[in-house]
Amino acid sequence: MRGRVARRVPPDRVPGAAARLPPASGPAAAAPEPPRRTVRTPMVCRAFRAVAILRPMPPPQAAYFISDAHLGAESREREGVRERRLHDFLASLPGRASALFIVGDLFDFWFEYRSAIPRRHFATLAALRRLADSGVAVTYLNGNHDFWLGPFLRDELGIRTHRDALALDLQGHRIWLHHGDGLVGGDLGYRMLKRVLRNPASIALYRLIHPDLGIPLAHWVSRWSRESREGRPLDGDRLWREIACPRFAEGFDTVMVGHFHHAWERREGARTCFLLGDWIERFSYVVLHDGVFTLEQHAAG
Repeated sequence: MRGRVARRVPPDRVPGAAARLPPASGPAAAAPEPPRRTVRTPMVCRAFRAVAILRPMPPPQAAYFISDAHLGAESREREGVRERRLHDFLASLPGRASALFIVGDLFDFWFEYRSAIPRRHFATLAALRRLADSGVAVTYLNGNHDFWLGPFLRDELGIRTHRDALALDLQGHRIWLHHGDGLVGGDLGYRMLKRVLRNPASIALYRLIHPDLGIPLAHWVSRWSRESREGRPLDGDRLWREIACPRFAEGFDTVMVGHFHHAWERREGARTCFLLGDWIERFSYVVLHDGVFTLEQHAAG
């Protein structure tokens, strides 16, 4: 049990206690003191007092939000340092977090065959299982690279998966959470492709491809998609106007998305918009604690 041990305070320093008087002089000083009565404290009472001193700390209420690690996008050797940094972050959450929200693209590609999962991600899956077992509620929103989230994450790891947007009421805030893909005007072609790829028939057909072929093929397509977007400057005004403002009009006060690989925030009065950054170069995340949002960076170990 975690708790705070009360310090023993000397009686003359206890607030409100009577001040110590100087020794009496004269006849009154010779008067014998009345015998002191010794009261034995039963063992039950001592145990009760010990329990009262060890007051349990309240459960942690902080919620953490991350996105875009794209694990598997590079070779194991090149990716090892940032993968370990992510695992160190996950291991730091028990005891200080109540919830973790993974806002898409944790993996550069994820597909659950009926009897196989990508062995490359075993260490990350084990870290997520330990986190869920510690009592931290883990929610995983799909992105545009890991949109085929299946029952393995839920049944074997205890992770809640969610498709598309998620509305949250946390610590006095109404939060709109989404990976961020397909939200900006001009992405009509991608939105149509998204519907095709997430169709149950498409998923069933892809399962017919052996994992040794299907996984490398998906990584090749993913690399092409990612490189086509790299180097684009951030247009914060446009994101505020096209993504955040429509959600503010719906009654949300906080909008949070990933996808753009920029760590960015904008606050106007009670309204806030966050881009979560990534775990490739920025190692950034948002934490909500005691009703206050902060955009932070996980330091290298």
